[in-house]
Amino acid sequence: DNIRLWDWRPLSQTFRQLQRIRTYYEMGDVDVDRYRLDGEYKQVMLAARELSTQLPSSADTWVNRTLQYTHGYGLVMSPTATKTAQGSPVLIVKNMPPETQGGLSLTNPAIYFGEQRSEYRLVNTAVEEFDYPHGDENAYSRYRGVGGIPLDSFWKKLLFAWDQGDVNLLITSYLTPQSRIQYWRSVEERVTTLAPFLELDPDPYAVISDGRVYWIQDAYAVAESYPYADPYQSKFNYIRNSVKVVVDAYDGSVTFYVIDPSDPVTRVYREAFPTLLTDFDKMPRDLQQHIRYPQTLFAIQVEKYNTFHMTVPQVFYNGEDHWAVPREKYGGEVIRMSPYYVLMKLPEENRLQFLLMTPLTPTNRDNMIAWMAARCDPPGYGELLVFKLSKERLILGPIQVEALIDQDTLISQQLSLWDQRGSRVIRGNLLVIPIEKSFIYVEPVYLIAEDSDIPQLKRIIVSDGEDVAMAPQLAQALAAVFGGPRAALPHAEKETETESARISKAKEALSAAEAALRKGDWDEFGRAMQQLKDSLER
Repeated sequence: DNIRLWDWRPLSQTFRQLQRIRTYYEMGDVDVDRYRLDGEYKQVMLAARELSTQLPSSADTWVNRTLQYTHGYGLVMSPTATKTAQGSPVLIVKNMPPETQGGLSLTNPAIYFGEQRSEYRLVNTAVEEFDYPHGDENAYSRYRGVGGIPLDSFWKKLLFAWDQGDVNLLITSYLTPQSRIQYWRSVEERVTTLAPFLELDPDPYAVISDGRVYWIQDAYAVAESYPYADPYQSKFNYIRNSVKVVVDAYDGSVTFYVIDPSDPVTRVYREAFPTLLTDFDKMPRDLQQHIRYPQTLFAIQVEKYNTFHMTVPQVFYNGEDHWAVPREKYGGEVIRMSPYYVLMKLPEENRLQFLLMTPLTPTNRDNMIAWMAARCDPPGYGELLVFKLSKERLILGPIQVEALIDQDTLISQQLSLWDQRGSRVIRGNLLVIPIEKSFIYVEPVYLIAEDSDIPQLKRIIVSDGEDVAMAPQLAQALAAVFGGPRAALPHAEKETETESARISKAKEALSAAEAALRKGDWDEFGRAMQQLKDSLER
């Protein structure tokens, strides 16, 4: 129920096309998280709808840019394991004003502070602020928060006019004693300004909590000269994700929570700045449920562990058992697999939990030798687990499963046919998912029409390392692989025969269209193209 079918790369395109709604909005990065939806623990993907850094040229005036278009609005969220019949994500948070499902609430969706870097904004002025489009008209609001600095004196206006190099701050008649100037509006700027001694993870992520949007930013304590430590890319030789930073998207308030009080570097910072860093226990309980182990730190630890898991001196010296991150296919290229978040039960455990994991292979070989995971849920947050696999038998790695898919004649024919005139096929992130003491491999297949930029999830490929099947629904593909011999699955066999017949008809129609084109018979060409279109749509 929680196998992730959506890859963040094509999903970001889909979100932009379906939910950006106006050109002055921009959909941010797609993040992976988990929520209680109707009482069930579910993995979701979401993206904030932020204000674009550039307005359309016709609307790009100082008043619009600074006083009226001041904030983004809401976000879009979908479960990772479901899709519509047309292959689109099932949106559980969408539209403006926000429509929510699953027990979620978003009563204050305005985003004044986010990932996007932008110029300063003036809020609570004589100009009403654009909130969201409402039919043929627009809805407006006024800022009611405490974010920013009050411009309640001439000297403050003069100071900021000089600082921003903008004389409009002095001459505009739209400012009132209640007006505020908001600058350092990006999460990165605000956190770095307050705590320049912390290194920041490149991916802050949005969270819905208490009816509003927050940003969680992972921050690292690093050192360059920690004793007896191996350096990483000549940057540092010590790193801990000891601080979680929460930024309120409405008022910009920043709170630093120390999640690892035993970290010696952070302890020094706490002595120097006793009021800046606070105990993790003071973070609201709902936000604690959304902390996650950062991918950047995990990738660094995996890279080091690939060498230092060897504890026998001779084996270590000769590098006999060095591991590596596996390879996979994406967009027609072979790339290194990135760690990914999963919601699953670990072997011999009965609790569903959120994990960050990656398979591992021997260096210069493609079979899987181990997999590594980090717990993201409290309690147990931050615990690293390594499951070593048998060296006596072959367990396929991701790129070998990709080859298994390519060698399946039915699947390769179907994908080749789609990936011709009028459409493009994208095979998404191949997930390697441990189930008890075995593995299943799941890969989504997206189709992008030539006249559209909206990827649709059309097929799911499933393999157990031996058999492979592709079907419109995950349950069908799982049944085809794990349901026993093909003879025991008449429905799956019948579906395969039908699919094969459709491919043959499509090929015949394509050949007839090409022959008619060579003869210049446009009537016959039109009929053949219509037959081809009908075959592809079915």
